[in-house]
Parts: sequence; C-alpha cells; structure tokens
Amino acid sequence: MKSVYKIIFIQLGEIYEVFAKQIYQSDMYGFIEVEEYIFNKDKQLVVDPSSEKLKNEFSKVERSYIPMNAILRIDEVRETGEAKIKENKDRVSPFPLNIQPVNK
Repeated sequence: MKSVYKIIFIQLGEIYEVFAKQIYQSDMYGFIEVEEYIFNKDKQLVVDPSSEKLKNEFSKVERSYIPMNAILRIDEVRETGEAKIKENKDRVSPFPLNIQPVNK
C-alpha cells in the first residue's frame, strides 16, 4: 500500500489541510517539499467551497515548498479525506524558528 500524507499548515492566516503522495525534506534549507496532491473527485454530493478553492489553487502545482515553521502537523494516513481550509479561530501562529546554522 502506498503512503498518503495529511499535511496541516498555516497559509496567509488560514489553516490548510491537504493530502499528498510524496513529502520530504527539501534541499532548499528550511522547507518541506510536497508533491502529488490528492483531491477526492465527486465523492460527495455537497461541495465544500474551501475544498474547491484548494483544488483550483493546487491544480497546476507540481511541487510545493512549505516553510518548516508553517507546518503544524504531518500524518501518514491510510485513506485520504477532503482537503479543506479552516478559519484560524484559535489564532494558531507559526512557531518562530531560527534555522540558520551558527557560524563560530
């Protein structure tokens, strides 16, 4: 069985929850690379507007580079769910992270 990953991250003050087949640490320092986004097509009769927005936003994206400090959680899951955007009601913010190597 191929792995599927659920990635939850902060983007422009909103919480994005997306599913992808590939995720790994980027050669670009401080970023995670996400490839092969998965969007459930025609599985639900009721269309979630945030899911449609994500599908349109990532439809032509081959690879995303997400800053590590924007990522809230990454889960390896057995099944995909519906990608969605949540309002950031609790005002979760990215953890301030200085990932610069120390020059001595």
